[in-house]
Amino acid sequence: MLKPAVVIDSGSRFTRGGFAGQEQPQCVLRTLLPCSLGTPWDPWQPRPGTESPRCLTPAPRRCPLRYGLVEDWHSMRTLWDHLICCCLKVSPEEHPVLLAESPSCPGTDRVKAAEVLFEGLGVPALHLANTGFLSLCAHGRVTGLAVEAGAAVSHVTSVWGGQTLRKGTRSLGVAGDHLSRYLQQLLLQQSHTAPSGLQALTKKVLTQLKEQCCYVSLDYEGDLQEEGSHHPARFQTPDGRWITLGKERFCCPEPLFRPELLQLSCPGLHQLAWQSLHTVPQRARRYVLGNIVLSGGSSMFPGFPERMCLELNLLFRGAGVHIEVLASPKRATAAWAGGSMAASLTSFQHTWMTKGEYQEHGAQYVHTKFQ
Repeated sequence: MLKPAVVIDSGSRFTRGGFAGQEQPQCVLRTLLPCSLGTPWDPWQPRPGTESPRCLTPAPRRCPLRYGLVEDWHSMRTLWDHLICCCLKVSPEEHPVLLAESPSCPGTDRVKAAEVLFEGLGVPALHLANTGFLSLCAHGRVTGLAVEAGAAVSHVTSVWGGQTLRKGTRSLGVAGDHLSRYLQQLLLQQSHTAPSGLQALTKKVLTQLKEQCCYVSLDYEGDLQEEGSHHPARFQTPDGRWITLGKERFCCPEPLFRPELLQLSCPGLHQLAWQSLHTVPQRARRYVLGNIVLSGGSSMFPGFPERMCLELNLLFRGAGVHIEVLASPKRATAAWAGGSMAASLTSFQHTWMTKGEYQEHGAQYVHTKFQ
């Protein structure tokens, strides 16, 4: 009998790992690969004077993901191996792996993931699951609309009866990293803040500043006009300097709804949700409307659920429906939690792609096994 499944969700900022049935990830790693100068670290090649090559942590580091998609599979394999062997302290040959995949993941990446996990790590079984579907699973749903706002890219995914409707998948090139850079630009426009100090802020500090001080406005245009509509916030940088935020607090997340603020000519996240909902069969649309879930770290801004609800109700005005959204306090890790929940169910056990099936049919079998 197989041991509990390992659940892995690799995002552009963090990789989360743990075992099926756990409420939260057992370990959270930065999605950065420790590597030696010159050539990548290969955990299968022993090095002199080391007892555990899989647990090496040399420097410098690099990210194998870009906009949620894998750019360096060798590095990705190394990161997964490190997570399983060193962080979870188990053998990959003994545990099935449920891997969360981006809604915009191309078919070639699904095939490559199977090759890496079956051949590179030797896992006994594999399941690939869309993060949007897993976010719904975290709320006990198998039908609905998942609105994910992450670090590098945001997605909207329609799911009906456990099946992801690919024609209903939408992506937005505005997410947490873009908002952090936008916040820096907004602060640089302040005449009372030293430009040199703001330009020197690291990505980590900008992210902390954004997460601690910013919120989504329910009336963006109105708040821009009224000076007293917002309260300033102060943030102390690691070197002891203070930064005061005014309108930047609610201007920072606004590109999620107004991408034109970043000079992008595309719909906002609420409009993409509206588009995705219209790809759902008419008979199912009302049910999907009642199961809209939010997930991802960039959905954690105060006011984000209320604004999404407000915008969707405006778009569907006259349709005879009132839309609510489900926003769990733990939605930043909803995809991982949904994977943990799904992989622990007895009814889920027949969905695994086994190593025997991989050897018989090849990596392309992922397209048959996981619709």
